[in-house]
Amino acid sequence: MKTSIDQLPLRKQRELVRIVEVLHEEFEGALKEGTADFKKLGRILKIILFGSYARGTWVDEPHTRKGYKSDYDLLIIVNNRKLTDFSTYWRKAQERLMHLPEIRTPVSLIVHSRREVNTALYDGQYFFVEIRRDGILLYELDDEPLAEPRPRTSADALRIAAEYFEDRMPHAKVFLKTAEFCLRERDFKEAAFLLHQAIEQAYSALLLVLTSYSPASHNLRHLCSLAEKRDQRLSEVWPRDQHLYVAWFNILDEAYVKSRYSKHYEISEEALTWLVERVQRLIADLEAVCIEQLDRLRKQAEGDLG
Repeated sequence: MKTSIDQLPLRKQRELVRIVEVLHEEFEGALKEGTADFKKLGRILKIILFGSYARGTWVDEPHTRKGYKSDYDLLIIVNNRKLTDFSTYWRKAQERLMHLPEIRTPVSLIVHSRREVNTALYDGQYFFVEIRRDGILLYELDDEPLAEPRPRTSADALRIAAEYFEDRMPHAKVFLKTAEFCLRERDFKEAAFLLHQAIEQAYSALLLVLTSYSPASHNLRHLCSLAEKRDQRLSEVWPRDQHLYVAWFNILDEAYVKSRYSKHYEISEEALTWLVERVQRLIADLEAVCIEQLDRLRKQAEGDLG
């Protein structure tokens, strides 16, 4: 695995160094809030930069009409699965990174134990195989390498992707249909929650079909970012050039918790009507990308058979 970020601009290098410092500081702070043995022994084993910044294909165009800006994608590997709980151990770090003036690039974090990552590699999960192949080590506690990937056959890849698609995409459509019903009934909070679930399931379907991996996250912005990195055509779904539309998306992103538990959560009929239209397009676009991928995998499987 590569260890140098010298190919990045100096400003980006400094940002990444600072990000690693913050992750260690906040993780150490989270571990102090308890006496369990797994916390006392808790360690960050590796921090790996992956995605567009590792591959050299990053985009930084915040002032263009699309306003697209690549995130730093970081995989944090810890020594105990209990330490992967995001809200307990990593949310403060994520929020701090969002507000530090010296960090001007968005940061996306995923956290897994070494056993989880190695199991995924043994299983040939493309997402982790890609990280192992293209990722850059920003920090390493020890020099124990990640497992050697076991390649999947093209038939296995097709079967697994098709199962994910047939499982997840129908859920997204049902959530959308039910949200439309709640909107007509003027049950706005319920409509917002169901729209959130429709988006979450749709993005999960895409990521699983393309990579066999989708993070256990209710953060729509994070899922959106991961999906758009796989296919930039999807960046057309959510307009970023009008503050009102960005605000409506952000209100919906809060719906998973606040629409159910906060009496102060509000979303307008106008916002919901626009969001329903966007989710209809999102599901159609994601479904088309999934079908393209399944067709590619099918042709590969047929070619291998001869």
